[in-house]
Amino acid sequence: MEDNHLGVDFGSKLAGTTAAAMVQQGELHVWQCEKGNDADQWLQELVRQLKPNVVYIDAPLTLPKVYGFAAQSPAADFFYRQADREVQAMSPMFLGGLTARAMRLRAQLANQGIAMLETYPAEASRLLLPQLQGYKKDPAALPDYTAALQRILKYKLHALPGNWHQVDAILCWLSGHRHQQQQSILYGDPYEGRIIV
Repeated sequence: MEDNHLGVDFGSKLAGTTAAAMVQQGELHVWQCEKGNDADQWLQELVRQLKPNVVYIDAPLTLPKVYGFAAQSPAADFFYRQADREVQAMSPMFLGGLTARAMRLRAQLANQGIAMLETYPAEASRLLLPQLQGYKKDPAALPDYTAALQRILKYKLHALPGNWHQVDAILCWLSGHRHQQQQSILYGDPYEGRIIV
C-alpha cells in the first residue's frame, strides 16, 4: 500500500513558491503552484484531486500558548512556541499572514476529514542530511541534495526537483513518512503545537 499523505512547502500566496509532494503509482511526484496563481486555492484543488489522508505542511499551525490565556504574564514568550525554539524556526507572529492562511486551511481540511500536521524541512535536512552543505543557499547544491534524498527515499522520484521549494516539499513528505512509520521526532509542547520531523 502506498503512503497516502501529502508534503507541502507553503509559500506566499501569489509568489509561486508553494510546492507539494505525494506518492502516485509507486513514484514520488512533485507539483508547484505557478506564480500569480492563488496558492491556497491551488492547494485545496490539489488536495481534492489527490485525496491524501494527512497533509504535512511547512507552516505554523498554532500560536504561542500565551495567546490562549486571559491573563498574560509579561515574562511569557509572545513570539515563539517551544517547538520554534527547539528547531530554530521563525516566529509564527513574524510569519503573520502565512500563519493565518495555514491555520484557516487546516480548519477547512478538517471539515473534509483531512488532518494537517506541521513539519519543518530545514530541521529534516539538518537531521537526515547533515553531511551536505548549502541547503537553500547555493543552487549548485541542489543536485547533491536530490541525490541524497533519492538514496534515503522509499520511492523513486518521478522527476528531479527544479528548485528548493520542491526539495522542501519532498522533505515535508519524508517527515510525514517518518511519522507514519513511527520514526519521527516530535518537537515542542503538545498543548502549544508540535513540529514533526
